[in-house]
Formats: sequence, C-alpha cells, structure tokens
Amino acid sequence: MKAIAITFPPHAGDQAVLGDIIAPDPVPAGRDLLVRVRAISVNPVDAKVRASAKAPGSVGRILGWDAAGIVEATGADCTLFKPGDRVFYAGAIGRPGSNAELQLVDERIVGRAPANLTDAEAAAMPLTSITAWEALFDRLDVAHPPASGANAILVIGGAGGVASMAIQLAKALTDLTVIGTASRPETTQWVMSMGADHVLDHGKSLAGECARLGIGAPAFVLSTTQTDRHFDGIAELIAPQGRFALIDDTGPIDVRLLKRKSVSLHWELMFTRSLFETPDLTKQHDLLGKVAELVESGRIRSTISEHFGMITAENLLKAHAMVESGRARGKIVLEGFPG
Repeated sequence: MKAIAITFPPHAGDQAVLGDIIAPDPVPAGRDLLVRVRAISVNPVDAKVRASAKAPGSVGRILGWDAAGIVEATGADCTLFKPGDRVFYAGAIGRPGSNAELQLVDERIVGRAPANLTDAEAAAMPLTSITAWEALFDRLDVAHPPASGANAILVIGGAGGVASMAIQLAKALTDLTVIGTASRPETTQWVMSMGADHVLDHGKSLAGECARLGIGAPAFVLSTTQTDRHFDGIAELIAPQGRFALIDDTGPIDVRLLKRKSVSLHWELMFTRSLFETPDLTKQHDLLGKVAELVESGRIRSTISEHFGMITAENLLKAHAMVESGRARGKIVLEGFPG
C-alpha cells in the first residue's frame, strides 16, 4: 500500500520530514477494522509527533489521526461494522496512522460517517469532535453547572479545530452562553459562524474583556491553546467553584491560583481511552454516532476550512507547516492517493 512516513534528510541533526513509501498491507484480527482511507485531516498532534521524532527509531512511522473511508475487512470479533460500511474515526496514537491507503483501527473508536458529508468533510471531524465532547461532557460536566457563576463557557482559541467543535456542541446540546476568543477579523468571523454568542480578543486582558460583557463570571473555561499565557486571567475571571479544562501542552502554570475559588482543573486527551484500553472505550464509538446524527439533522457542521489536495508527503508537509504557523482556522484536509 502507498503511505507517507517519517524520514530523515541526509544531514545529521536535521528535523524529521515525511516521505512517500510502499508498506505491507495490514491484516485485521480481533476487533480491528481494515479501512481503505479516502480522506484525512491534519491536527497539531501530527506536527508535534513529526517535529519530536528522533532518528533512527522513528523512521518509517506512519502518522495521521483523522480519517474517513470504507471498511474492507473485519477481524473475527467485530460486531459493529461490516465490509462496505463508510466510517470516520481518529484512531489511536500508539498505532500506525491514517496517512496510508489502508489502516487498522479498533471498531470501538470508529463511527458511521455522516451521510450528508463528503469524505473530506467527514475526515475533518473525528478527533476534534471527540476531544470537544469529552472536554464538555466528561471532564467539565457542563450538564451539571456549579451553584455560583454565570451559566456560560469561555472557549479560548475559538477558531481552532477543537474550539470550533466545542462551540457548536455547546450551542446544540446545552443552554450555555458561549464565549469564544479570537484576535483577527477572519478568525473572529469564523468563531461567530460556529455559533458563539460573544467573541473576545485574546490579545487583550481576558478578565477585563469578560467583565465588560456584563453577564457575570463564567462557570466553565475551556482552553485550547497558549494556556500558560492566559492562565492568570483564567483564574481571575472564572466563577467560584467553577471548572477549568485544557487540551494543549502548556508551559508551567501556577495551579495555586485556583485554590481560593475551589476551581477544579481537568486535562483532556482523547487518546487516553485507547492508550489504556479503558472499559468505556466504546463511548467514542457512541459519541461519534451522536455527532453524525447532529450533522445529518443540520445542528452542527464540518469545520473543514482548506483542502490541500491529494495525500502525498509534499502536501502533508505543507499542511503541517500551516498548522504549526498557528494561523489555521478549522481543519485542513487531504483526499485520495496518487494513482
């Protein structure tokens, strides 16, 4: 099968790059599906793993944690899908990824692809949908707000992939007032298009910007980027007994700032369930099913923003560079392999 994998340039010490390779076709067993990948999207984790790779142990590793495709075969223990089913999923970080024509993925973290989306539109959704869903409903437990504070959530980095989904899910499934952040006209417009009730400039004091809304201290804060930069402001603006979640690999933060308000801190990583094969692993299959239903009913939409062409090493490196620039909105997708 065709695939794109980590390679290294000939000069010692140079950063890992990506190269087009031919790899053996995988064979499904147990609860694995063999999926023919049609489209993928690129997430910050792709670029982070590539950038942190060290030769020679990482050479040949296939990255990619978002895909849409067709089930070609199933392991003997599969019960949720059959050959021919159209699916979408984010995969598991400890296994070969979706930057390949064929991929093995545990059916318990796979969902039925929304019928009204193209392959590229569907591929933009799984990782961010799972992360946003788990952050909102498993970590922050937004369905049961604390007694104090406004029934509101502040989503920092509102134009990013996870934030775009969190804003949509919060508007579709809760009665929260949703506040996003952005710093440029185009990202502000994007956040508004996702359904945010208010957009704050995260280049300014978040506590001051939030206070000017006049709605009270938000009960919930979800930070998706630059948490260390914003943390002091988060501790100042969040309601007493509020709940704070983050997803980024932040620098040092002083969690003691949360003590006076008894604020709880929650770290969300959507790979945790698959990494540790937790007993509730199938919850990711279930929530992707709910996401598909929300898309098909028109209550949420794909966050695809740019299509970078076919799935090749050259195009993937361009997508990684865009993600690393910090200027991407929503999700970047690639579709199809060269003939």
